[in-house]
Amino acid sequence: MFLIPKKTLVQEAMSDKYIQVHYTDELSVCLEKMLKNNLDDIYIVDEDKKLIGLLSLTDISKTKKSDLNNGNPIKNFMIKDMDIISKDESLLDCRNMMIKNKIARLPVVENGHLIGVIRSDQIRDCFYMKMEELGSKLNHIINNIHEAVCVVDKDGHVVVWNKNSEKLYNVKSDMILGKKLEEFFPKGILLKVLKTKEAVDDVYHSPPRKDTDVIVTAQPIFIDGEFVGAVSTDRDITEVKRLSRQLQKANDALKFLENEVKKFSSDDFGNIIGKSEKLTKSIQTARQVAKTNASILILGESGTGKEVFSRAIHDYSQREGLFVPVNCSAIPSELFESEFFGYEAGAFTGANRKGKMGIFELANNGTVFLDEIADLPMQMQAKLLRVLQEKEVRRVGGEKTIKVNVRVISATNKDLKEMIENEEFREDLYYRLNVVELNLPPLRERHGDIVILIHKFLKDICDQNSRTIPEIDPEVMEILRNYKWKGNIRELKNTVEHLVVLSKKDIITKDLVPKYIMENVNKTTNSQNYPMDLNQAISKLEQDTIKKALNMSEGNKAKAAKYLNIPRSTLYYKMDQYQIK
Repeated sequence: MFLIPKKTLVQEAMSDKYIQVHYTDELSVCLEKMLKNNLDDIYIVDEDKKLIGLLSLTDISKTKKSDLNNGNPIKNFMIKDMDIISKDESLLDCRNMMIKNKIARLPVVENGHLIGVIRSDQIRDCFYMKMEELGSKLNHIINNIHEAVCVVDKDGHVVVWNKNSEKLYNVKSDMILGKKLEEFFPKGILLKVLKTKEAVDDVYHSPPRKDTDVIVTAQPIFIDGEFVGAVSTDRDITEVKRLSRQLQKANDALKFLENEVKKFSSDDFGNIIGKSEKLTKSIQTARQVAKTNASILILGESGTGKEVFSRAIHDYSQREGLFVPVNCSAIPSELFESEFFGYEAGAFTGANRKGKMGIFELANNGTVFLDEIADLPMQMQAKLLRVLQEKEVRRVGGEKTIKVNVRVISATNKDLKEMIENEEFREDLYYRLNVVELNLPPLRERHGDIVILIHKFLKDICDQNSRTIPEIDPEVMEILRNYKWKGNIRELKNTVEHLVVLSKKDIITKDLVPKYIMENVNKTTNSQNYPMDLNQAISKLEQDTIKKALNMSEGNKAKAAKYLNIPRSTLYYKMDQYQIK
């Protein structure tokens, strides 16, 4: 790898400068060769030139002078019991062997033959070279680190000061290296680490350059348990802070634009579909009050989408808590209190041993939707009123009160004012719930939305059933448009599903329309019989046609005039003539 030194083998460092002599050569001759070649060792071989011994100057110095002058062969003085090493061994292993056996050289042998010599000075030179190479690499790495790096010894002298330190603090390395850090930075964080020998993480400070912001991390350096210095890395976060500010501005602008879009886009209010004037007004009012804490009462016939509307209000309000819907007509009277407020462990027979939180605790910081609020018993009405006033609940069987922050949206298809007169609903609760009142129009008053809803339900139901979306015969569409839809959107959706699952072809025909719808439409058509008097018949036809055009245009007279293919002034005249409002 780039930084980790590769394993150095003996063959890379061994010397080829050595003297090899025959074991019968005279000792004095061998000594002359050593002195002449400036070598302090000599190697002895046999007839096959295989290494059998070695002799050093130190060994020769221990012999007698008489032995040198008597022509004695070197074999009488050589060291036979010697350590050898292979060329494929690591230089580190070679060094360890020499230190362990207290020798200054190792012959490198292959198949018994001498091929080189490893001496202590060669190992030293090789390691020095490797250290220099490693130091150069480390210096390159440190200078290419994005952070400013500073290392000091235990006395505070700077030993590392990289290029980013020069750039950040405007101090050149040749000025600070070897000097005490406090001479340049008397309040430097690294000085604190030198005193405490404890790390400092992510401390913000401003360097001498006032246009920069820096985060400093400093660590003490321990080697084998001994404190030897400290290191710091300084990160320039000026650009990060600038980008963070820009991002915050962009987020604020985006949030503002999202809110503005939500104000004007009816398509962005939950899953509510429709363009009718009455529905649009209800959506606008809901948007306006959604982000307040005001209680909302939604009035409308069954199937008009009161829960869908309330869920859209909750989503638009951006409240952190949950949306918890509750159908008041589906809760047994004896369980109202425990469902609304929860109960403590063992509060009554059959209760959960751990207790249970009620819907108001569950919806804390969120929204509770009380559907069919008119079916709430009078006793519970009083307790609900108290929760709305005090903003706290007490569990059944409990003694302490629990603070709650809950927005209440209630809904009903009944006339609460009439119920108040009949003493079936508390007047004070009514006014607490009815801070803002929303009236959802029935589908028969949203004539223009029927086609939109049909196509929406058609797509959804076909997707759910993996069916190809069929066409709708124009006659079928006209029948569905003219039906009064007493069950409103819920009935319309069920009818579309009926048509989809029964259709066998790629088109929905009249014979698939439910019988009760056909009977209703036929009855309505039959009731529109005209009198025999031609003038009266023409008058009735004009009135019916004008009313139909106004219904299709949702009261827009300009559109109605276009449908009728008459000038707007003529439409005004006819409406006044027939007293059509």
